[in-house]
Amino acid sequence: MEVENISSLLITIILLGVLVIAHEFGHFIIAKKNGIWVQEFAVGMGPKIFSRTKGDTEYSIRILPLGGFCRMEGEAEDGASSSTSFLSKSVGARMAVMAAGPVMNFLLAFLMIFGLTCTTYTATPVIKEVLPDSAAAASGLEVGDRIQKIDGKTIHIYDELQYTLQSNHGESLMLDVVDAAGTHHKYKLQPKLDEKQGRYLIGFSPEVKTGLLAESVDGYAKMGIAETARYSLFAMINYVKMTAEGLLRVFTFTANPDEYGGPIAIFNMVGQSYQAGLQYSIKAAIQNVVYIGAVLSANLGVLNLFPIPALDGGRILFLLIEAVRRKPMDIETESKLQFLGFVFLMGLMAFVIFSDIKKYMI
Repeated sequence: MEVENISSLLITIILLGVLVIAHEFGHFIIAKKNGIWVQEFAVGMGPKIFSRTKGDTEYSIRILPLGGFCRMEGEAEDGASSSTSFLSKSVGARMAVMAAGPVMNFLLAFLMIFGLTCTTYTATPVIKEVLPDSAAAASGLEVGDRIQKIDGKTIHIYDELQYTLQSNHGESLMLDVVDAAGTHHKYKLQPKLDEKQGRYLIGFSPEVKTGLLAESVDGYAKMGIAETARYSLFAMINYVKMTAEGLLRVFTFTANPDEYGGPIAIFNMVGQSYQAGLQYSIKAAIQNVVYIGAVLSANLGVLNLFPIPALDGGRILFLLIEAVRRKPMDIETESKLQFLGFVFLMGLMAFVIFSDIKKYMI
């Protein structure tokens, strides 16, 4: 294996480890807050390669760098008789424990984006230059216009503008803008397909701002802390939205194979981004990896909230049913549903890995 591939593999393993640790720490800390005994905090799956007990919890690293878990007392069997068991706690407490993992992934994604925004340059939905012979020029858009809505959808950040534009597949758009004087306008335009880039373009250059810690550039305004936090929040929400829509297509088998990827695709993406960044600087390489980490963290959070047995969302669904019925689901029934969910996820993972192999190794 080449040095580049070894470094890419190590970086991918570390990145996935950070995402898993954040997710499981969410479960861990809320379980502890609710007096639940967390018997084991594990990163990875399969046989243990490292284990250490501190307090009443065993901390372990396992051989397969995919996934992890918090093993709580009484989680999988009728252990309600113990005051420190998972099942002895209220529905609200158990739901909080299950939701805490995805919430930590969303928080991590936000923090990663915040850090990136502080150290890089960020495009805004404000027009700095209108390109000649473009859709923007034909519609009447002018320098200083801020795009506020596209087809009635509010645009908070430039990424939302691009996502809405590409997902519209070239259909005409209605833009609500505010000009430099504060006057509201509406423009209808027809995006043009750039065949070389394979993207639909409006035809303008956005205004760019510098991050708090980024090197100042003449003509670029600095983003303040509040603006940075606002951008980071909406960027994270945009990743969540894209992930949810993509996963719905995957679970309903309507997705294009190019839309999804498994471990090989992640390794390939991280490696390519890291190596591309190294052509400029180690800082750029790290920024590229952090960006991918933010996207993957949001992906992990959304995936785990899907109401599928064996995922956190499935457990939350069972707890909602318990709250409505005012009695827990039969342990045997829940176990069977969890097993079916696990089989479904393993089948889906096998399909995704097979698609990875076809795309990258055949």
